[in-house]
Amino acid sequence: MAEYYSLQELMRMIAKAVEAIADTVSDQEAREFVGEVLMAKRIYVTGAGRSGLMAKAFAMRLMHLGFESYVVGETITPAMHDDDLLVAFSGSGETRSIADICRTAQTVGGTVALITTNPDSTVAQVADLLVVLNSNPYDIGGLPTEFGIRQLTGEHRSDAGYTPKAPIGSIYETAAGVFADSVIIALMQIRHCGMDEVIRRYANIQ
Repeated sequence: MAEYYSLQELMRMIAKAVEAIADTVSDQEAREFVGEVLMAKRIYVTGAGRSGLMAKAFAMRLMHLGFESYVVGETITPAMHDDDLLVAFSGSGETRSIADICRTAQTVGGTVALITTNPDSTVAQVADLLVVLNSNPYDIGGLPTEFGIRQLTGEHRSDAGYTPKAPIGSIYETAAGVFADSVIIALMQIRHCGMDEVIRRYANIQ
């Protein structure tokens, strides 16, 4: 049997990568994002593919804290208006459908926040505020270059060496999920929200 990294080792590699990404997050961007969430009348989330799953998880956790949160595209999502916030999750910032949603949100008076790896992207030019998660392994000091991290960042080994296949890999979604959970914890602290209150909002008909 071929030698491979243990799952524990791979988990440590991922944790180290996320820690390195956390070190690149702007404190000002993070504070502005939390402030916008607190001020918003309603919070809408959007994202494509795996990023969309992170967005839905964030919306669910916001609901658990008592925020009025919705997922763009769902049948029960109401119209967006002034004082509402759209949170877009897009690693590349170039997904056309997400760019269109962000532009539409602004035309109806909404504020657009983007969680991304690319501050120079199409969606970033549209957004009112950004949170940049630098998931480029060559730009983060100390980020491991082991096989597991190459897989997560979309690089795979070939006879010619390591060739980038997908510049924005799943390490972005992992970091975005951790960032979103950190926002939830911060909101719990700010609003003095205890676990008993959160648990009361858990689904009980599923």
